[in-house]
Amino acid sequence: MKWHFDDFIYGSIDGAVTTFAIVAGVVGASLPSGIILILGFANLFADGFSMAAANYQASKARNEFVEMKRRQEEWEIDNLEEQEKDEIRDIYKKKGFKDELLEEVVRIITSRRKVWIDTMMKEELELIEDGKNAMDSSVSTFVGFNLIGLIPLIPFMVFMMIEIELNSEAFMYSTISVLAAFFLVGMIKGRIVKKSKIRSGLYTVIIGGIAATVAYFVGYGLYFLVM
Repeated sequence: MKWHFDDFIYGSIDGAVTTFAIVAGVVGASLPSGIILILGFANLFADGFSMAAANYQASKARNEFVEMKRRQEEWEIDNLEEQEKDEIRDIYKKKGFKDELLEEVVRIITSRRKVWIDTMMKEELELIEDGKNAMDSSVSTFVGFNLIGLIPLIPFMVFMMIEIELNSEAFMYSTISVLAAFFLVGMIKGRIVKKSKIRSGLYTVIIGGIAATVAYFVGYGLYFLVM
């Protein structure tokens, strides 16, 4: 299996946000820690599987689409050679090539079939083949979702094992740990997409914090409404 860190990161962010939002909502509703763990683990496995399955289908569909367009370009080069050469000529004319240099570029590109097809895929169709395996992407997403998504639940698991029902204290430790996880995951994401790591980390913390705050007050409000 080939590890895809981009899918791992996006799965991690979603897992941490959704699980912590559930924790915040249940704490806001003043429900026991057992309910928090039940709903939290249900979210981890169900939502994690759903996200991984969706990623698999999306990656597979994209790979199939790219492969279909490549076969189409292969057919056009085999059956509409001059027309395809004109398309290469137009592409590089727009890039500023002209006269003898333009014709030399066209000759070099069209003399090698794979280079010709790759050029048409990228320049004409704006499709880049990343070579990612759909199953590898989905597994990376699932592992990231469950590994990082587990963090908000750990304090409640610890408190339950030592038979202490202190949701407020457990929630405090859960908040601190998940904010740290948000920041770390955001920094890694920033590095992958070549953006500011600090800014990306803070942005992820803000997104997760907003989701958790909304969930907490919804739970808090429903508690008083129902009770």
